[in-house]
Amino acid sequence: VVSWGRPQYGGDQQKVADRLKNVTHIQATEGAFAAITGDGSVVSLGDPNSGGDSRIFDDLFVDVKKISASDAAFAALLGDGGVVTWGDPNQGGDSSTVQEQLWDVQDIQSTERAFAAVLASGTVVPWGMLTHGGASREIH
Repeated sequence: VVSWGRPQYGGDQQKVADRLKNVTHIQATEGAFAAITGDGSVVSLGDPNSGGDSRIFDDLFVDVKKISASDAAFAALLGDGGVVTWGDPNQGGDSSTVQEQLWDVQDIQSTERAFAAVLASGTVVPWGMLTHGGASREIH
């Protein structure tokens, strides 16, 4: 992985270069990058307020299948159907209000400030800023 631009927004990957090996997918917010590596873990860099520091979740990043991004947050779909979110809590980085519903997730998508998870049952679980799609209840 090669990055350039303002260091505080992910333009300098020196701090995580040793972990950016065998990258299979990369996603960006306005101020950070998150990469899935060949072993299914996640490495993020850039502005912590935009999801650029995910180290607190390193133990949860097992068999990550996909990362989706809003303007300032990330959501990672795990191989077991769970979801891990980080970044700006007002832009979907905090999924605690719906976390108990985020199991058996098949896909995740995002808007500028919200996320939605599609469950195996066909139910859609949104979270994030209400005015940007983060509805407060499930959609069947």
